[in-house]
Amino acid sequence: MTLSVLAFLVLVAAFAIGSLTSISAGLLALVAAFGVGSLAAGLPLSDVIGEFPAGLFLILVGATLLFGIVRETGTIDLMAYWAERLAGGRRLLVPVLMFALAALLAAAGAFTPAAIAIVAPVALALGSRFGISSLAMGLVVIQGANAGAFSPVNPFGVIANDMLDQAGGDATLRLFLSVFAFNAVLAVVAYAVVQSAVGWLDRRSSAATPAGDTDGPTAGREPGPGGGAATAVAERTAVSGITRVRATPMRILTLVGMGSLLVLTTVLGIDVGVATLVIALVLIIVRPSVQKPVIDAMPWSAILLVTGIVTYVGMLETIGALDDLQEGIAGLGNASLAALAVSYVVGLASAFASTTGTLTVIGPVVAPIAADPTLSVVGVVTAVGISSSVVDTSPMSTSGALLMASAPPRLERMFFRALLLWAIAMIAIVPVVAWLLFVQLGSG
Repeated sequence: MTLSVLAFLVLVAAFAIGSLTSISAGLLALVAAFGVGSLAAGLPLSDVIGEFPAGLFLILVGATLLFGIVRETGTIDLMAYWAERLAGGRRLLVPVLMFALAALLAAAGAFTPAAIAIVAPVALALGSRFGISSLAMGLVVIQGANAGAFSPVNPFGVIANDMLDQAGGDATLRLFLSVFAFNAVLAVVAYAVVQSAVGWLDRRSSAATPAGDTDGPTAGREPGPGGGAATAVAERTAVSGITRVRATPMRILTLVGMGSLLVLTTVLGIDVGVATLVIALVLIIVRPSVQKPVIDAMPWSAILLVTGIVTYVGMLETIGALDDLQEGIAGLGNASLAALAVSYVVGLASAFASTTGTLTVIGPVVAPIAADPTLSVVGVVTAVGISSSVVDTSPMSTSGALLMASAPPRLERMFFRALLLWAIAMIAIVPVVAWLLFVQLGSG
């Protein structure tokens, strides 16, 4: 138990240093994995190296490479143009369309990162056209993907329904609808909160700078992510009218590639990372000139950040630190409190690791809790599922990392901090809210 506590404290320290300084938290965690795993726990170096998430690395590299090509060829502009025409100048319809598209893809079986990788670049570009915060649009897209992620054909839904089966429950549709409704409400909240913050920052900047003052505190500075001088929330670009974007053969081919990604991952079951790399290679062969600018622009710092943290979490599981945590939860005695504790644990773990992996690991702990006759089986599984997936906005998760990769390069660090703050808020608030709604009220 002492080793487990030490290991968790080292992770917290690496995370804190990475957040407060320019040192990569991923690099710190990667090196710490070897230090704690080999020196403190006595693991062979090969075992620690084996915890490196090769699959996640392929997803991040493949997805960022493919959608870098989408951006470089102007295909994102084409999709944004089509969506803009569909919105017809109705600004509030833009986030609704992007939420619905992400939810539809996920509900159809697309792995959540694949849905986000497809929709996020379009959503951010379209949001920029309508003067909507990039961060607000990104959060809406992630919530949309999460809303559809617990359908019976999505990996999240498959795992959650397996929990239901183990606990003796059978309410697949209720699980899906409950998660969908919760994420829809959360998307509205996220959009309203971020857009309000952007407006407040803009008004504050305007009040601080006298009219006609070109030498004020914002003069000569690169426009911040809130538009004008706002620098802490998201990018905004005001536009008027619709600029026509042509559907060139390369852009059409790129769209076909994106459609093929859905077929390869959902119908044929091919790994998202492998599929994106194959499609990216085909597009590069057709137009070799896109390769260098796309690779140069890839967010390698974000990739190192995510893979380093996940490697450390894998080491924690290998040395039994996560098992110690699970045993402590099981020893609470009260099933309702145990459900709340599990919700917090999966929320915290999923923020730094794979949600799919976290749900899989926690399944054996959830099933006996959900089977308690005083609780609602589907209520417990719903609360745990929501708590584990809602923190996918974390920049250390695949979804959050993909969102960072879709953001303008100059906003990478701002996006990291903003997504981190939002994920912390989700870890603190959502588990208890979901527990009250689905476990306490659902069992009444």
